[in-house]
Amino acid sequence: MGLMGTGLTAAALLQDIKGQEERVLRGGTARVNITPKIGSWLSGWEIRTKPSEGVADNLYAKALCLSNSTTEIAIVSTDLIGVTASLVADIRERVSQSTGIPYDNLLISASHTHFGPVIKEYKFEKRRDPAYIDSLKEKLAGVVKEAHKNMVEVSIGAAKGQAPELLFNRRMRRKDGKVVMIFVLPPAEPDLSLGPVDPEVGVIRVEDSRGKLVAALINFACHPVSGGGHGEGWESWFYHISADYPAYAAEAVEKTEGGNCLFTLGTAGDMVPIKRGIRPRFEIGRVLGGEALKKLQFMEMKNKPVLAAVRKAVRLPLKTEVQENANEELAAGAKEIETEIQGLKIGDIVLVGLPGEVLVELGLVIKKKAGVQNLFLISLSNDTIGYICHEAAYDEGGYEPERGTNLARGAGEILVAEVLRVIEQLKW
Repeated sequence: MGLMGTGLTAAALLQDIKGQEERVLRGGTARVNITPKIGSWLSGWEIRTKPSEGVADNLYAKALCLSNSTTEIAIVSTDLIGVTASLVADIRERVSQSTGIPYDNLLISASHTHFGPVIKEYKFEKRRDPAYIDSLKEKLAGVVKEAHKNMVEVSIGAAKGQAPELLFNRRMRRKDGKVVMIFVLPPAEPDLSLGPVDPEVGVIRVEDSRGKLVAALINFACHPVSGGGHGEGWESWFYHISADYPAYAAEAVEKTEGGNCLFTLGTAGDMVPIKRGIRPRFEIGRVLGGEALKKLQFMEMKNKPVLAAVRKAVRLPLKTEVQENANEELAAGAKEIETEIQGLKIGDIVLVGLPGEVLVELGLVIKKKAGVQNLFLISLSNDTIGYICHEAAYDEGGYEPERGTNLARGAGEILVAEVLRVIEQLKW
């Protein structure tokens, strides 16, 4: 299905919302194990020279379906480095046929773990397993179908916490304004200034009529790379499959409250863990899970929220120059790329799916301008198009605007403008 013409007009959306008054919310959840076989190649670091050798923890896909008899939406979180547009389109078609959930109303996101299977091939990473991809499609479509069958009467609420002690911005600046990429602290160079961060921990609670947790959702902006690449003992983890810190954040919630806990990645393009190595994977996850648990208590719950979904096509400009060390090759003669932004409304909660690795500077602008308290920005949703950078990053230099993206200067600002339009449609 093409992107053009998807979604509802503002007038049609408002009419649909008005027809939902006093309709009780129903929700269901399910999970499925998507761990690849040992011996599969892992994605995230081009310095890997051999396939996986073990499993540190399993990878999961978790689905949450919500319905008020008028409108149905679904959210799927996956312990993957990313999801491609073609993969998502296939799953949307299957889910629409098996459940009736509209094509435009399903959001699929990736946690961006760097210890999962190859999903999209890059210049340095051409080891995708077609058999795994076929199996993944079946499992993701199936987990939504199962969650849809599991729906019961529910209430929903949202809250925001903070975890500034867990992350920092890896794009540190010299006095001349140029960026130095710093992956571990303290930085080797003196007189570097820290970039901005978004320490917000977004939390959603879905509970049944008895107050028992059906599902939770955590939204946090930090690269899931705490288990490797740097720090003490990381080599022993480097070839082991893992969901990284999100696994332990979700586990903290699930073991305490029950249900399924979905993890969604915020605008984490330049945000990395404060520590790396064997222990930080557990420590960061448990601190994040603890903050989520705190916010899951005493939350104001609502059982008659309106539901709505908008999916908008977006065209972003591509670089015209050839960059030999870029992660991806540009299609010959291509001047722009088409991707999508997706917005989901659940009462006063707005979730926005973004198609790439969005730098935090752009996320902070969106949050400032959106005027929505319970706003959840979910990167790597429905597509994987590389880093999406603010304009100043192209002058500052560094990995993200250089080899990390094929997008041209100005693409980030286009994305922000389009996201704000989607949010405006959902602010009825």
